[in-house]
Amino acid sequence: MTHKRSAGLLLYRQGPAGTEVLLGHMGGPFWARKDARGWSVPKGEYESGEEPLAAAHREFHEELGRPAPQGPYLSLGEKKQPSGKIVTVWAVPGDFDPATMVPGTFSMEWPRGSGRVQDFPELDRVEWCTPERARVALVAAQTVFVDRLLAKLAPGAKAP
Repeated sequence: MTHKRSAGLLLYRQGPAGTEVLLGHMGGPFWARKDARGWSVPKGEYESGEEPLAAAHREFHEELGRPAPQGPYLSLGEKKQPSGKIVTVWAVPGDFDPATMVPGTFSMEWPRGSGRVQDFPELDRVEWCTPERARVALVAAQTVFVDRLLAKLAPGAKAP
C-alpha cells in the first residue's frame, strides 16, 4: 500500500517572547469553530517523482498566496499521521504579515448530500504562535515538528 505524502514549510522568527512559528487555521466548515487541533503547518500533497522541498514551496505559495522564503532550510524530518499520510517538513526563517495572506481554495459539496458545491479557503487565517500555543493549536501529530525545530535552534545544537 502506498501512503499519501505531504510536504510543508514551517516559517519561524524570533519574537519578543522567543521563537514563534507561523501556523495556518484549516479552512472549510469542519474546522470553522475548532481552534485547538484545528491548525496546521502550511503543506500539501505531492505525487511520486516530485521533489518534496519543491512541493513544500508550491504548497506554501498556493495556501498563503505568497512565495516561500528563501532558505536556509532546516529539515525537520517526516512523521506518519494517524490517517497514514506521511508529512515531511522543513523550517525556514522569515517574516510574514498575516494580513497579506491570499488563501488558495478547494471545492466540496456543502452541506453534505445537498448537491451544492461551494469553495472554501484552504487556510482561513494564519497566526504567529509561541511553541506553547502551537502545541495546543496544531493537529496533534504535527506538534513533533515544533519540538524538532526548537531542538535544532537550542544553544549548542549542531548546525544542519
